[in-house]
Amino acid sequence: MRFLGKGLVYVFVIVMAALTLFPFLYMLSSSLMTYQEVTSIPPTIVPRVPQWHNFVEAMRQAPFPRYFLNTVLVSGLSTLGTIITTVLAAFALVRLRFRFKKALMMGMMALLMVPYEVVVFTNYRTINQLGLLDTYWALILPSLASVFYIFYLQQYLSSMPAAYYNAAKVDGCGDLEFIWKVMIPMSRPALFTMALLLFIGGWNSFLWPILVTNSTDMRLISNGLSAFATETGTAVQLQMAASTATIVPILVLYFIFHKQIIEGVSSNGIKG
Repeated sequence: MRFLGKGLVYVFVIVMAALTLFPFLYMLSSSLMTYQEVTSIPPTIVPRVPQWHNFVEAMRQAPFPRYFLNTVLVSGLSTLGTIITTVLAAFALVRLRFRFKKALMMGMMALLMVPYEVVVFTNYRTINQLGLLDTYWALILPSLASVFYIFYLQQYLSSMPAAYYNAAKVDGCGDLEFIWKVMIPMSRPALFTMALLLFIGGWNSFLWPILVTNSTDMRLISNGLSAFATETGTAVQLQMAASTATIVPILVLYFIFHKQIIEGVSSNGIKG
């Protein structure tokens, strides 16, 4: 019975893995098909002759090099800004004592229940009133803080012994010096995971850049996928080729840093 149970578990894992990977694998296959193959019924699973030129044609449909640079710049600066604000906010919630601290935390938790669509329209109105539409500031400013990651890092820091902070204060170490020399090195797995997830979120951003940008020079790489939709239809094979090229950097990051991601997600900090 034990071996039967293990066999069923393996079968279940394999089936779930196949269901999860199939859309991705089909996207790769579709990027190498002709238009007739990718729109055929019943659908074609494997292209007869790989159409490698689809990637070249896809890059010509829109200024993807510009989109790529914009996405790297916006995602990088947003990630850096969010890491800074998250570290400072989480440190204050864990180590500092001030009035209305619990009320502040309750208010922040309430913000987690606000739908994203409500925040989008509020942010758009603020950016419009500041006259920042169609600028890099419009793409970066609303992403410089995250309540979710503040609480994530707070939970990580809460498991660290308070003796480290108390000993640093006795030695005359200031709060910023403690954050830079002690807290950040000890929180490296969590910060590494946050940085990667934030960068991926910025890389995949679609709705917000569409709302606050008007010129194609300010769009991000995900927005370039709409360039294949015309009045006569959608060049599906080129759209799939562009989608494949879009996710390649994310896959490279994952395969390089997957151990750090798993460590940061599974770790609960240092137990005191």
